Amino acid sequence: MFARTSAALFLPQCGQVRNMATLKDITIRLKSIKNIQKITKSMKMVAAAKYARAERSHQVHQEPQCYQIHALVAAMRLSVNRNHCVSNTTNVTLYEKAEIKAPEEKNKHVIIGVSSDRGLCGATHSNVSKAIKIEMGKLTAAGKEVMVVNVGDKLRALLLRTHAKHILMNCKEVGRKPPTFSDASIIATDLLNSGYEFDQGTVFYNKFRSVISYKTQQMPLFSMETVANAESMAIYDDIDADVLRNYQEFALVNIIYFGLKESTTSEQSSRMTAMDSASKNASDMIDKLTLKFNRTRQAVITKELIEIISGAAAL
Repeated sequence: MFARTSAALFLPQCGQVRNMATLKDITIRLKSIKNIQKITKSMKMVAAAKYARAERSHQVHQEPQCYQIHALVAAMRLSVNRNHCVSNTTNVTLYEKAEIKAPEEKNKHVIIGVSSDRGLCGATHSNVSKAIKIEMGKLTAAGKEVMVVNVGDKLRALLLRTHAKHILMNCKEVGRKPPTFSDASIIATDLLNSGYEFDQGTVFYNKFRSVISYKTQQMPLFSMETVANAESMAIYDDIDADVLRNYQEFALVNIIYFGLKESTTSEQSSRMTAMDSASKNASDMIDKLTLKFNRTRQAVITKELIEIISGAAAL
């Protein structure tokens, strides 16, 4: 009898303690999510400011300077027989115009992937990593020797586990400040001084389209030997090796610089969109937890009133 009575008296206390613990857990979680929402809103504002600056710079560099140089050399080829205006050929590259291709027996290929050291920007880094892995699979299946240059620590982390033996070098401290031509020249110099004599290469980067849209694209690279031995380059009899080497190095720097500019703008826009989505998701979670907290508290109050009324009726 006493056991049943004590159990009956103990049950409401257990339920009350459990409800109080639930209310405490909900309160802690609400506070945590509100703090996270403050962080995401702040990061969105910072990303918006950086995106505005990157977008203004992107409008100035909509076409890489190397494209203009390529167009100039291509126009030189056309001007041998007749005069042409260069202004209408700014989008024509030397590689396309001269039909430069690496010989089939050349097996050394280098891939430059452009990312950054910072995350929380959607799938910008993983998209570049996926494109590189697909390209590496194709080249490896064709018997090519492939080495990768990681521009940014995020890309290094994505490729290190599965393709560590293909990593030629890693470039860090990318994405903390707006990219400059000096940054691209340092990357190009390190690549040329690495001792890896590639015949052909590819630069993977995120092409900026709009605030909510970007696309992972690639640009070709060729070594000086490949360009010099191209059949269409035989028309330039007056171009010596030093001029061609200087041009090729400058073109490499410009292509990398263009990829850095495009990827930076895409990254900032993607981070701004991601932080905006995170803030909205936090608001939804806060609303749901607030509703759950109010219902739980109402249930606790109702239960306490029932116990008080039942006790008064028993007296």
